[in-house]
Amino acid sequence: MGRTVRLPGTETRDRIVAHVDVDCFYAACERLREPALRGEPVVVGMGYEPGTDHGAVATASYEARRFGVESAMAITQALELLPRKIDVAGTDHPVSEAGFYRPVDMSFYESVAGDTRELLHGRAETVREVSIDEAYLDVTGRTDWETVEAFGGELRAAIEGEVGVTASVGVAPTMSAAKVASDHDKPDGLVVVEPGEVAEFLAPLDVEAVHGVGPVTARALRELGIETAGDLAEADPAVLGSEFGERGRRVHRFARGADDRAVEPRGRPKSLSRESAFTEATDSPDRQRERLRTLAAAVAERARSRGVSYRTVGIKTVEPPFDVNTRARSLPGPVADGDLLAEVALELFAEFAGDPVRKLGVRVSNLSFADGEQPSLTEWTNTTTASDEESDTPDGQHSLAEYNEDPGDEERNTPDGQRSLTGYD
Repeated sequence: MGRTVRLPGTETRDRIVAHVDVDCFYAACERLREPALRGEPVVVGMGYEPGTDHGAVATASYEARRFGVESAMAITQALELLPRKIDVAGTDHPVSEAGFYRPVDMSFYESVAGDTRELLHGRAETVREVSIDEAYLDVTGRTDWETVEAFGGELRAAIEGEVGVTASVGVAPTMSAAKVASDHDKPDGLVVVEPGEVAEFLAPLDVEAVHGVGPVTARALRELGIETAGDLAEADPAVLGSEFGERGRRVHRFARGADDRAVEPRGRPKSLSRESAFTEATDSPDRQRERLRTLAAAVAERARSRGVSYRTVGIKTVEPPFDVNTRARSLPGPVADGDLLAEVALELFAEFAGDPVRKLGVRVSNLSFADGEQPSLTEWTNTTTASDEESDTPDGQHSLAEYNEDPGDEERNTPDGQRSLTGYD
């Protein structure tokens, strides 16, 4: 288990925000599928195919980083630092100094992310999904400052126990501080920063640790003599505004612990879905179809309650061990018909009926909203809305394009060594 850092605070009943960030998400997914990879150096490459040297590093596990492998590095360069185990077998090169390389598998990663999202939405009043592997939770109504450490520990344990990946959790009275806290003790860490202690917690940290400060901005700040978050907090906001515009004023506020943003979902959902796993994989067509009907009914009810019609119906099946299959069909026009939704879902599933299945999902997309309809706070969103405030992901991993909040062109690399796949499309 990870370490817990507890920072004493006050009795003030402030908003309680948790930032959850799955550690090395792409590599964690590969280890979930191949348990033998646990503890081994793992590199996941975009544009990479087994046995080739094409593509670029999307993420490198902590073990791989010890050999100098970093995100955005060409696979050819990574192989020079960390050759494949299969390539060194029978040579003089130590097998212990070689690693495993895997290509990006979007469908599988999305499936694991869906399990995590479902878990998070069940443990918070409001969830803001930033990317495929991280989210903010407003847990003010679920815990208090006396019990929040136990709450965070239980949340982290649930993610590991129910999804099979580890996550780092940061808790603070503000979104920006919670994000920094989740990065403070990775991997598998829990850091609680209580009200009144945010500025003290941030002060000694490197200026690049401040939420919204990426490598380019950090270099420019250091040229001004601003080395730490404390230096940034004490800097003249007028000078920062002149040099960096609104970004400078914003990171100055964050460094001082000032951040009044509420946790809110971003935009309308682009799809509505329900997924459900069987206790054990089943090959019973009757059980499978019944589960699909139940899921289709749940999705149809969610759409009906929000005045949403849909044009595309899709299903997902997960077969042992973690083989993900998806199928979708677009209708001639938008509909809101639960019976039709179930009928199409069953037709799409026909080719898999009777195969061993461990999980099923039903999704509708290409949504149309009634006038004035607002998305539910509990719906997950796929959004590509740009936001320079979500500049870095502590796990070094920007997400698959449909989940990512684009940080802007200067803040592309991330502290945990994983690169946005959008940079290689």
